[in-house]
Amino acid sequence: MTEVSSLTGRLLVATPALADPNFDRAVVLLLDHDEEGSLGVVLNRPTPVDVSDILEAWADLAGEPGVVFQGGPVSLDSALGVAVIPGGVASGERAPLGWRRVHGAIGLVDLEAPPELLASALGSLRIFAGYAGWGPGQLEDELTEGAWYVVESEPGDVSSPSPEHLWREVLRRQRNELAMVATYPDDPSLN
Repeated sequence: MTEVSSLTGRLLVATPALADPNFDRAVVLLLDHDEEGSLGVVLNRPTPVDVSDILEAWADLAGEPGVVFQGGPVSLDSALGVAVIPGGVASGERAPLGWRRVHGAIGLVDLEAPPELLASALGSLRIFAGYAGWGPGQLEDELTEGAWYVVESEPGDVSSPSPEHLWREVLRRQRNELAMVATYPDDPSLN
């Protein structure tokens, strides 16, 4: 088996050539990536459903817009909470109960835990219905085919107040030729 270098905590940014409508202009935060596969959430697919409609106890902690995001096409009836702890958790410090670090200041929230356990520690929270998943080697194949750009995440990506602009914003901040991809037209046939 080929050794897999973990991309956990990084962003997958859909290339304009990616044909899957589930991932058109998607920005995916990888929550787990190893030889057994990959799991992530799409950060820029808000739904019209308010968090208070499905997880009322967490609604006050959810960042703006306070809606559920479609995390991906897998298990749409399940919810994942992703939150940022401002400043992160220092080495040797204990993470707040109900929060598990994914990368840096970004972590998963146990939505079964009482929100009061985390209320004072969280800087931002997003609720995702479903997730994006890849089996062993599947994501690596897609990367080889040129379907995704892999870039570093920033804590603010999780809580972007304008998720509809996240694809362009993430590409624009790159310090290489990827910044130019941000100008790619929505419909190239109109050029």
